Amino acid sequence: MKKRLRNIVDGILKSINDQQKEVQHFDSSPLPDKQKIYKLIQDIFIILFPGYAGHSEMSFDTIEMRIGYRVAKVYEDLKPQVHRELIHGCQRSGDTCGQCHRAADQIVLGFLENVPALRAALDLDVKAAFTNDPAAVNFDEIIFSYPGLEAVSVYRVAHYFYSCGLRLIPRIMTEWAHSRTGVDIHPGAKIGKSFFIDHGTGVVIGETSLIGDNVTLYQGVTLGALNFPRDKDGQVIRRVRRHPTIENSVVIYAGATILGGETIIGENSVVGGNVWLTESVPAHSRVVLGNADLKISSRRPSEPPKKEGSSGG
Repeated sequence: MKKRLRNIVDGILKSINDQQKEVQHFDSSPLPDKQKIYKLIQDIFIILFPGYAGHSEMSFDTIEMRIGYRVAKVYEDLKPQVHRELIHGCQRSGDTCGQCHRAADQIVLGFLENVPALRAALDLDVKAAFTNDPAAVNFDEIIFSYPGLEAVSVYRVAHYFYSCGLRLIPRIMTEWAHSRTGVDIHPGAKIGKSFFIDHGTGVVIGETSLIGDNVTLYQGVTLGALNFPRDKDGQVIRRVRRHPTIENSVVIYAGATILGGETIIGENSVVGGNVWLTESVPAHSRVVLGNADLKISSRRPSEPPKKEGSSGG
């Protein structure tokens, strides 16, 4: 048994030393710690939704102390993770700028300064959920239990870091939300005000999607790429528009798929369930599947036959 285990270890080490150099990370700076990023998201939620996340007994008498502590904790815990990603990027590009510590400090401080704006955006998202979902009883229910709001909240945090040039930390954040909610929003997508995802499960929003204000999506909606352009060597061309534009006040119902970087859904349009769209539609449109093949028949049990000779009297 001992010899067999030794041979197993030798075989694994040989595969690590001889093959697949691109999927290894040795002799370099450590990458961001996923578990610490997950914990940071929860700390950030306490700042974004005080009284809902973390200490439910929070009051105006203790708010200054509690928020002050949490801001300091996020700063101290997040800065080294941002620094790790910046150093990793420098090493991959062969550059040693010497500015990663300062850059990490500025990114984290900038994020914390942006928290009031994030809270204002999330306030509008909560109100959009209440306005568009008749099942919502109050704001508390939405903040506590709506997976769509949780996914959008994490997206808005991650999008800030994505806009600062980071890639690993934002993706770790949104994939954490994806695993919890079933909603997959790429941190590079641009989403406007008062955004609502109802039910949530199965929603996919691609990296270059542009979404306006007051947009509502239902479960299973995909905003995806129609194709992947490649260069002359067959390599995928990255960072080009691949995903659709959804203009203001659009509603997209369950299971709809909208593909392509040139596809635009005009404002105040409604896209029905299970629709497949690869072309633009003008403003104030209604796009639905026809009912030509729909058949409805009765499932009532047939009446029992009358007995012969019965007079019915």
